[in-house]
Amino acid sequence: MSIMMPAADQAVLARRAEIAAALRAIVPGEGVIDSAAEMLAYESDGLTAYRQPPMVVVLPDTTEQVSKVLKYCQGQGIKVVPRGSGTSLSGGALPLADGVLLGLGKFKRIREIDFDNRVVVTEPGVTNLAISQAVAHAGFYYAPDPSSQIACSIGGNVAENSGGVHCLKYGMTTNNVLGCEIVLMSGEILRIGGKSAENAGYDLMGIITGSEGLLGVITEITVRILQKPETARALMVGFAEVEAAGECVARIIGAGIIPGGMEMMDKPAIHAAEAFVHAGYPLDVEALLIIELDGPQVEVDELIKRVEAIAQGCGSTSCQISTSEAERNLFWAGRKAAFPAVGRISPDYLCMDGTIPRGALPKALARIRDLSEKYGLGVANVFHAGDGNLHPLILYDANKPGEIEKAEAFGADILRCCVELGGVLTGEHGVGIEKRDLMPDMFTEIDLNQQQRLKCAFDAEGLLNPGKVFPTLHRCAELGRVHVHAGKLAFPDIPRF
Repeated sequence: MSIMMPAADQAVLARRAEIAAALRAIVPGEGVIDSAAEMLAYESDGLTAYRQPPMVVVLPDTTEQVSKVLKYCQGQGIKVVPRGSGTSLSGGALPLADGVLLGLGKFKRIREIDFDNRVVVTEPGVTNLAISQAVAHAGFYYAPDPSSQIACSIGGNVAENSGGVHCLKYGMTTNNVLGCEIVLMSGEILRIGGKSAENAGYDLMGIITGSEGLLGVITEITVRILQKPETARALMVGFAEVEAAGECVARIIGAGIIPGGMEMMDKPAIHAAEAFVHAGYPLDVEALLIIELDGPQVEVDELIKRVEAIAQGCGSTSCQISTSEAERNLFWAGRKAAFPAVGRISPDYLCMDGTIPRGALPKALARIRDLSEKYGLGVANVFHAGDGNLHPLILYDANKPGEIEKAEAFGADILRCCVELGGVLTGEHGVGIEKRDLMPDMFTEIDLNQQQRLKCAFDAEGLLNPGKVFPTLHRCAELGRVHVHAGKLAFPDIPRF
């Protein structure tokens, strides 16, 4: 493992059998896993380049059990790593050798469907797609749709603030979650938000969403559901140059058109997806845009004409418009299967996740091509083009000495490029361990210390998911120290506590 993690506490490891027995008293039956063979399934999340078996796995199925587990671990000074379905691509659920892995896979019940208020109250282990399936009979759906929606859990979506192809128009997870139940490291159970879109006080949901398991363990979530649009049609537009596709994206948004989704794939990704799904993608183009327009039929018909004209003005070489719901879904099937499709053409790949301003897309693509030549590694590009969220897939072979290190360096340079172009390190996959050591490229030490103070307010002893997000995790007491320079206290008139 080339990424350093916190050193294991040997005193805790020496009490492993005692800890497992205590956890079994809280979660009886098959709720605790401590054999080496059975814990292998938990040694990694979707970022499989990094693996670490946990000390012990606990699988509670009630909020009360979660509370007791966390309270026990805090009292014993034991680290805890929360885990959903394990589809995270940033190492957010990577276990610790001296930590308890707290799996939420048994929290798989939808507790309430409230069509009057257009919300669903669900447990965190329910898959993203299962929410839409549960309300489809009444013409509703849950908008955020990550490519892994068939497997990823809604709790993990909240932890990572996941996106998806339809988030351009309908928002990320943070725009579609209204409330949650969260258990703090102390065992305290909090209820934040609810069924109402507006709540008094600080926006605590905005803090919890995207907190990557560092602040608490989510045990219930209230999400917003939407009524399906009257009409939805997709355009599949090919371009001879990637830059022309990027220009088309900018012009569509500039014209005031907000598609339900707008995705881009380059030639390697197109060929991989077509061989895997047979969606009818054109193979003689350098870039492909999939643009979905939804709403009343008369509006969609007009928008299709406008988007076609914009694409032609950008030099499009082909344009196919879906004529049925089955064809629209087929267009999207290739895009949603792009990651596994690329896995068929390369022994290994790193899926990167950065975001740039839409106008910087041509520069970013040119830089990625240059880096590909520099490192001698192939790359397939898949983008949430509408909101500038890039997913370059760096192709490598872990069996070849030095290739994983080259892939990591290549990925780090892509993310630095995103920041240099005015973007950010992540769009939807989170920081985890993958981008942890790049945080100083985006944030100053003051910024990072302020973020850690927030972490301290929820988890003063730093036991929840340590080693993630922050390149250097300070003790909370260190962050509270007052700096004295030349014997003079800064701002002496401010009250001190």
